[in-house]
Order: sequence, then structure tokens, then C-alpha cells
Amino acid sequence: MIYFDHNATTPLLPEARQAWLDACENFVGNPSSPHRLGARAETALNEAREKLAAALGCHAAELIFTSGATESNNTVLHHIARHWTSDAEVWVSAMEHPCVLEPARFHFAKRLQLIPAKRDGLVDLDWLETQLKRKWPALIAVMAANNETGALQPWREALQLCREREVEFFCDAAQWIGKLPAAGLGRCDWVSGAAHKFGGPRGVGFLKVPNNLSIVPLVRGGPQEELRRAGTENVPGVLAMLAALDVRERQMALGEQETLSAQRQDFERALLAALAGSELVSAHVPRLWNTVSALMPEADCQQRWVVKLDKLGVAVSTGSACSSGKEEPSHVLRAMGYSATDAGRALRFSAGWGTTSADWDALLSALQSVVEKISPNGGKILEKRNAVE
Repeated sequence: MIYFDHNATTPLLPEARQAWLDACENFVGNPSSPHRLGARAETALNEAREKLAAALGCHAAELIFTSGATESNNTVLHHIARHWTSDAEVWVSAMEHPCVLEPARFHFAKRLQLIPAKRDGLVDLDWLETQLKRKWPALIAVMAANNETGALQPWREALQLCREREVEFFCDAAQWIGKLPAAGLGRCDWVSGAAHKFGGPRGVGFLKVPNNLSIVPLVRGGPQEELRRAGTENVPGVLAMLAALDVRERQMALGEQETLSAQRQDFERALLAALAGSELVSAHVPRLWNTVSALMPEADCQQRWVVKLDKLGVAVSTGSACSSGKEEPSHVLRAMGYSATDAGRALRFSAGWGTTSADWDALLSALQSVVEKISPNGGKILEKRNAVE
């Protein structure tokens, strides 16, 4: 099976698996226990927190370990809703992941303002700057990189606008970390991430909170994580997450992503040449090196494309895994101004660090095969391609 759904989740790295196994054997104590075994586990957890802080560029005391980005993101919105007055607003990018949009809608309802997206897939900074001259929200949320289009959002510029107005800034960095250097993200007030997006295990993540802030916890119980998140810490998961991040950061330091980006670009050129009527989304803005969002030629529904490709041994998606099974077109593409019909033609191909040029070629061949089978114009599309060749 050729896997092109790394933005949904990634295979566990051998280094992360080994770190998890070693931690299960060497750190058997509860980090909150007063005996030596507990102290050993707590020391390992603190060392991991220091390493993550160094990667992000923040203080270790600002980091909370969680079960993943969904819990982290819910924690942010939960805290803001209970910490601020009942008339406080939050402004959230219209292209955010559902685990940001849905808790924002739940907690703030009519006090939620969606920051518009531009056709190129970037959040509208001009709109944000103009609105900040008129209002003062409690929080602004702009993700680092979009999970569907791969478009790199101007989170640094949005952060600067927030600094000028003394507004708290929240950045969901789940798709950025492990694909691009994490350095600098720690300057944001709130930052979230999930290990399984970059080769770590499922069920573990983190949240960076504002310095010296006593947050309103989402998970209540014991005094773990400085009273900010109850529950026995997942020491093996945390250590495995840091092992995976270390591997990815070293790969980026060697520039491996540049070769992988070139492979993606070669595929995109071949796709447009091979399938008349196909279109790339966010083609002219900086994107993640691994992500292609493409509108297929007029054909059958998205899910049938996915099923046909799966039968050919290629795993792809229509967008966010958390939205799979829904009939509605992508909220990201709709926010960008695409019609429901065009948004319904979108497929997402997200590669990994081990994806090869041969894998991209196999994906293209599979797409061509599906066009012939399910598109009413499949023959004409391929005839046009052959004529050009």
C-alpha cells in the first residue's frame, strides 16, 4: 500500500518505538510518587520538557503534556471562555481544523468571528489589521500550516499584529512541527502539537501556555502539570514524541525536505499535464513540502475516488481525517471562495519523509486509471493528454 495520507497520521518511527519501549522498562514509577522510582520518572519527564522548550524557543515551565492537539486546542478555548467576561470575542481563522472551530463555536457562539481567507489559501491579514483598529478580542487563532492545502499561514505576521494590540495569539502548529523547524513557535502565547503527526505515537501531544499563567484546566483531578492538566503523565509517550521530533529536526538540518519538495513539484507538473481539467489549490503560495490539494477533472464523488484509489493500492484523502464521512464539501476550500461543486472535486495527497519519486509516479498512474473508469469524460481527458504528448 502506497501511503499518501501523512497529514492524517504518520507511521511510528523506529526511534520513537524504541524510546517508548525503553521508557516502559526504565521508568515504571508514577512521576507524582515520592519514592525513587517516581523521582526517576519525573526527572525523565522534566528533561523531555526542557528539550521540547529548547526546540520551540520557550521556557519549560510553559509546557503542558496532553493527549494530543485536540485536547490542547480545547483547553485553550475552554480557558478563554471561563477566564474572560461573557461579552469577550474570539477571532478564529475560517480555515482552522475542526478541533479549533468546533470548541470555538461551542464556547462563544455569536461571539465568534471568523477571519476570512483569501483565494490563495492564506488568512486575510489586511482584514485582521483593519478589524484590530476597531475591536479588542480576547484571542486570535491562526494555524501555522493548513492541513488540507498545505498553505503556510502568516502566523508570524498575525502574532506581530497581536503583540501591537496586546491580544493573546494562539497557533495550532500540528501540521508544521516535524515538517518545518519548530524554532520560533514558542514566541506565540499558545501553541499546540501532536506526536503522531511527525512519527511519534498517537495519544500524546503538548500545549505551550502564556508565561506564568494559571489556566482554567479542561481535565480536572490531581495536581499534575502544575494544576493545569490532571492525570498521570504519559512518560513513555512523551519520551517517544521527543525522540521522533529529534529525528525530524535532524533531517531538516540536513535539508532533506528540499529533495522531497522537488519530488512534489515534479508530480504537480505531471498531474496538470496528464489530467486535463485538474487544478492545484494554493499553487502560488508557500506550502508544506509534502502536501498537494488538487481538484480532479469533473467526475464522480470524492469518496468514490478514494475507494477506487484504495483498491489500486494507494491511500489518499479528501481533506481532514476528522471530517471524513461527511457529505459537506471542505470548509477550507469554501472559505477560500471555491464553489461547493469545485470543493467536492478535491483530493489531498500528503507524502512522508520516506516517500519516493516512484511513489509519486505510482500515484499519478493510479489517478489516470481512475479517470478512465469513473469519469464520463475520462477517455477525452486522456486523449487530450496523449495529443499533447
